[in-house]
Amino acid sequence: MFAFTKLMQAIGSVGIPTVDYLVVAGGGGGGSRQHGGGGGAGGFRTNTGFSIDIGTNYTVTIGAGGAGGSGGGGGNNSGVVGNNSIFSTITSAGGGTGGGIANAGGSGGSGGGSGGEGSTGGTGNSPSASPSQGSNGGGANITNGGGSGGGGASAVGANAAGVYAACFGGAGGNGTASTISGSSVTYAGGGGGGGTSGGTTSTNFGAGGSGGGGSGNGTAGTTNLGGGGGGNSSDANGSGGAGGSGIVILKYPNTLTISNPGGGLTLSTATSGAYKITSITAGTGNVSWA
Repeated sequence: MFAFTKLMQAIGSVGIPTVDYLVVAGGGGGGSRQHGGGGGAGGFRTNTGFSIDIGTNYTVTIGAGGAGGSGGGGGNNSGVVGNNSIFSTITSAGGGTGGGIANAGGSGGSGGGSGGEGSTGGTGNSPSASPSQGSNGGGANITNGGGSGGGGASAVGANAAGVYAACFGGAGGNGTASTISGSSVTYAGGGGGGGTSGGTTSTNFGAGGSGGGGSGNGTAGTTNLGGGGGGNSSDANGSGGAGGSGIVILKYPNTLTISNPGGGLTLSTATSGAYKITSITAGTGNVSWA
């Protein structure tokens, strides 16, 4: 009884420890062939003051990026949705798919861009989170237009412009900067949309959004930034870019020590003043503090 009383007094004297977090999901893959839509960025969620219990396991999952749509055989394939990233009760949704030519963009943390030909963009912040984890993908408001940009954490993807003979892919929506790691890093940019085919090359593709979005020439989103993959511009058989993987970053008092019971996670920890900052870049497992 005496020991329990002393423990409760100690907890009361220091308060319940809290963690600041950033949870970014994997980006969606870009659409195939020319006019492929850009993949939506992975969901971006961050906050401070998340209460933890010492010695308790908290689930962490790092979402992989979705594959780009395959253009082999002339297919009009959309990309693949990104995978969710999780810390405890916080889930960021994977980015929506970039539409293959004439296909709509998919919904997700940020929505994927349309695949041209008058198709629609995907819805961001799906499922709903508050504050919003992402933005809508761009739509093709022109018949025979190009692919539109995927949504980013802070901005919608741009609509395509022009017409079939000279159409321009829309740019991916920009991501959001965070300083949780100790420096300002931008995450969760949308993939750019594809433009007119130019045989094997094209200059009409949309730029990727800041925060790791791939450009609309089939470029992949950036690893551990959750960027959407770029749609394809190159030719009728070209594939879209894969989405970038996500990340979880945890900031907590330097009096605590984090562990990964049972393994399964790739993590690194640095000390910054009165805090430790742990970046988790791959895997699924648990973290615990002592």
